[in-house]
Amino acid sequence: MRIFLFLAMAILASGNALGQNPRVELKTTRGDIVVELYADKAPRTVANFLQYVKDGFYNGTIFHRVIDGFMVQGGGFDRDMHEKPKTRPPIENEAANRVKNEVGTIAMARTPNPHSATAQFFINLKDNDFLNYREPTRQGYGYAVFGKVTRGMDVVNTIAKVATGNAGPHQNVPREPIIIESATVNKGK
Repeated sequence: MRIFLFLAMAILASGNALGQNPRVELKTTRGDIVVELYADKAPRTVANFLQYVKDGFYNGTIFHRVIDGFMVQGGGFDRDMHEKPKTRPPIENEAANRVKNEVGTIAMARTPNPHSATAQFFINLKDNDFLNYREPTRQGYGYAVFGKVTRGMDVVNTIAKVATGNAGPHQNVPREPIIIESATVNKGK
């Protein structure tokens, strides 16, 4: 794990030395979304996300939870609502970086345990102040923002308007799967 983190941090540092944050393009069945990742503000989270991208983990996953006026969540289930196996352990929550959950930001999804994020992420559809870091307690830790949509927010807003329902124990699942066909590091702007 330490070797992975060291290598990932070295890769991030080389990109930041050039004054550029990494960008990831999500090609979805509803259109393309590009997110700029805040490697300087959430280095462990960005390294984790980039490793999942480079491993092809997100390819074929769906946006499985969509709540208009709140957020769209993806990165953990396939089109049949089978959860993808976790390939790496949870990461430390970097929400104390105080980057806010504002419209268009991308943050890590997690369980009630603040340090349980693995692969799932969400994109905020509005300023969700209640998700921000307040204090280092279970209730106050918040959700770590690690980037922002720079292109394709219209696609995100289209996803937000789809019809949803229940799928087994899961709520707010799009009735028609919205598939992340590929997630790739975007070399251009």
